[in-house]
Amino acid sequence: MIATGTDIKPVEIVFFMRAVKSRGFFEQMKGRGVRVIKPDDLRAVTPDAKAKDHFVIIDAVGVCEQDKTDARPMEKKPSVSFERLLQAVAFGNTEDDVITSIAGRLARMEHRISAEDDARIRVASGGLGLKDLAHQLVESLNPDLDAFTPSPSTGEGRGGGETSANQARTTAAKPLCDPALRQLILDIKAKNELTIDHVSQDQVIEAGFSPAALDRAKGLVQSFEQFIADHKDEITALQILYAKPYKQRLTFEAVKELADAIEKPPYLWNESQLWQAYAALEASKVKGASGRRILTDLVSLVRFAIHQDNELIPFPERVNANFKAWLATQQQTPSPLRGEGGGGGERFTPEQLKWLEMIRDHIAANLGIEPDDFEYAPFVQEGGLGKVYQLFGAELNSLIEQLNESLAA
Repeated sequence: MIATGTDIKPVEIVFFMRAVKSRGFFEQMKGRGVRVIKPDDLRAVTPDAKAKDHFVIIDAVGVCEQDKTDARPMEKKPSVSFERLLQAVAFGNTEDDVITSIAGRLARMEHRISAEDDARIRVASGGLGLKDLAHQLVESLNPDLDAFTPSPSTGEGRGGGETSANQARTTAAKPLCDPALRQLILDIKAKNELTIDHVSQDQVIEAGFSPAALDRAKGLVQSFEQFIADHKDEITALQILYAKPYKQRLTFEAVKELADAIEKPPYLWNESQLWQAYAALEASKVKGASGRRILTDLVSLVRFAIHQDNELIPFPERVNANFKAWLATQQQTPSPLRGEGGGGGERFTPEQLKWLEMIRDHIAANLGIEPDDFEYAPFVQEGGLGKVYQLFGAELNSLIEQLNESLAA
């Protein structure tokens, strides 16, 4: 029951498939849909979603058209064992909380026992099943029944007060005073209880996609590769990626054009769907199957699809590998800023390395960097364009050009 204690922020649809008569539960269930979530976090769960600005209620059973009551839970003593509650009744305790708690537990048992066990209870109780026992316990707590009992002499309603109410509860609980019936109910309850094994451990023998999922993945991959072949001369990003070596640098705008094309009907694809499809078919060649995909991962997908790359690697990982290779070559170059030879990791200062790593991350997400980008986050928080010029001086433009060409290659 999705009511209190459940907080699943990406929920966009609340689907009612059974009746809810309690106003409180109904409001709590509707409330599961009002949780807010950031657009990026939502897309991590539902890749084709834009943002959560509303949620939808689907009512399959007419629950929205039914009158609701302010019902309260019957279970008032959840920490007291069933055996102790039954003993309390046998000793004459007919408090409301005890009676309602027993009634609630008997009602839950009713749906779990077999017909044979129900017949045994009826024999021991003189013809009453669990449903009957629970019903008469609940009815004994109804204040209206006694208040409007017709008087034998006048036919008008009369009230019996507290004494009459106690008598009603005592009469309803009388069958439970039989120790044989109590023990039978406890034995049947124990037999039908779910046992949770905290000792034995399951082992995963095999994990994989179902045949149907593999067929869907195969169809998606084939359609994507056919799309690339059909549009390689029309879409700028595909034109650049097909050319080896590249005749021009791939830009974020070109990749965005490709992403927009595959997101339109009839395709409705995105990076995450395509990545998962390849992971289902060629798991040994795909890395980062469970990670979050970004737009520039489309570059890796196209390269893998047209067999330029033997492995499907997230684009930021490829950029990082290229960055490490570029950095290794730079260590052999004297630094004009420091006036000393390379080697031993002394080409750049720790602060310069920090900025170079920020530039690397920017290229991984945007396929390149320009001087104007230093006026935006995260660079501006570290000093912006003025700071990067202070650190790299006349070398800056040359470094930008080298990183643009080397990292996104």
